[in-house]
Amino acid sequence: MDTSLSFLSEWWVYVLAGLIFLYVIAQSVVFLLKARKRALSQGLSTSDLNRTMASSALFSIAPSIAILLGLLTLAKIFGPVISGLRLGILGAVTYELPAALNVIKGVYGLDVGAVLEPRMVITALWVMTFGIIPSLVIIPLFFKKINLKMDAFKAKDKGWGQIMMDALFIGMISAFVGVVLAPKVPEEGEPYISVLAILTLLSSAVLIMVMGLLIKKYKLDWLKNYALPISMIAAMGLAVLYAGLGVR
Repeated sequence: MDTSLSFLSEWWVYVLAGLIFLYVIAQSVVFLLKARKRALSQGLSTSDLNRTMASSALFSIAPSIAILLGLLTLAKIFGPVISGLRLGILGAVTYELPAALNVIKGVYGLDVGAVLEPRMVITALWVMTFGIIPSLVIIPLFFKKINLKMDAFKAKDKGWGQIMMDALFIGMISAFVGVVLAPKVPEEGEPYISVLAILTLLSSAVLIMVMGLLIKKYKLDWLKNYALPISMIAAMGLAVLYAGLGVR
């Protein structure tokens, strides 16, 4: 990391992050104990609960790989402590990483791994923080009301309800596709469309569809938790291969 950003690795950053992590872990333990007590009162056996907890912990490892990949990229901008704090307790890799990259690339015209100034990093952090605030406000205060209206709409017209949810999903995916298809603007030279990015996107899409077909055809329910990280890692490997072949 650039020495001008050494403040991201100061001792007080570790202390603050540690305190926040301890609070989140304590909160998780409290809710776990409450849920366990409630489950026992409903007639579930201790062995069933222990088996469920063990399997849940095991299957949470695979999805975490996808988060780890985003953490490695985000750490190049904010360092491991801030990146771990953002992805560990507040944000999601599908939001945090694009938000940071949009600031670094869109505002300052730099790439990940470039020498950044403190003002650039702080600007990206503020953008990420302000961007996540609406969801923290809307969900606790208005989710129940929104959900009731959505359920009423679905009950009235199931066809349109499904179409609306599919449209929302496609709209979200389109936002990420736009980043891939947008022309790349190098510091020197003409803007170009990245064939490498498009090939990587298509490869990951094909891989996830293959995973879906395998799950459906062979009833491999356990693969559901591994499909995303496997597709991501395989697509990243293919991206390295494409780049080695000279694809830009």
